[in-house]
Amino acid sequence: MFSYILFDLDGTVSDPKAGITGSVQYALRALGIEEPDLDRLEPFIGPPLRDSFQEYYNLNEEQTEFAVKKYRERFCAKGIYENILYPGMKELLNRLKESGCHLAVASSKLEVSVTEILRYFAIGDCFEVTVGSEPDGRRSKKEEVVEEALHRFFPDGKIPFDDIVMVGDRKFDIIGGKEYGLHQIGVTYGYAPEGELEEAGAEYLAHSVEELGRILLG
Repeated sequence: MFSYILFDLDGTVSDPKAGITGSVQYALRALGIEEPDLDRLEPFIGPPLRDSFQEYYNLNEEQTEFAVKKYRERFCAKGIYENILYPGMKELLNRLKESGCHLAVASSKLEVSVTEILRYFAIGDCFEVTVGSEPDGRRSKKEEVVEEALHRFFPDGKIPFDDIVMVGDRKFDIIGGKEYGLHQIGVTYGYAPEGELEEAGAEYLAHSVEELGRILLG
């Protein structure tokens, strides 16, 4: 059993597809780009938002900042609540806490949004540390998020790396965990393209919330 567990949020703890893709669609429309198929916007789930707008729609810096602003306009008002907690996740979090595990959320989503989502699902009390990005783009890379989570857990710098695991559904989570010598669990029920987690070298794979629980509590 791992004593410290860092959870990604989107695609790991909850399914945010409707809220994220709907907000991306809204932002693109504000730029004059129509994307009627929300499934095509799934790649926006997980990576830093600015990177995704630039990679998938070739936006320049000015367009990207406008798109991010419009995205947040809809997401903060509506999209944040178009979110579903994965079945069994709340029970797993409670079991982990009762078992003495120390839990954190390490997400590239805005930290204020992460906090509100945890409040909405009534799971905020399960987490001792909540880390997200800042509105100005700081701490948007997963490695930066992991670093901040470790700093908040261990302000004295004495980090028990072998007793910490990063849990996430995308390669960014696995790479971020490896960057700091943490164990990593890739969850395949999220939004990684087929084979991505294996290619990233995830130490463990969990195909369901139930299997994730067995790995974490085993």
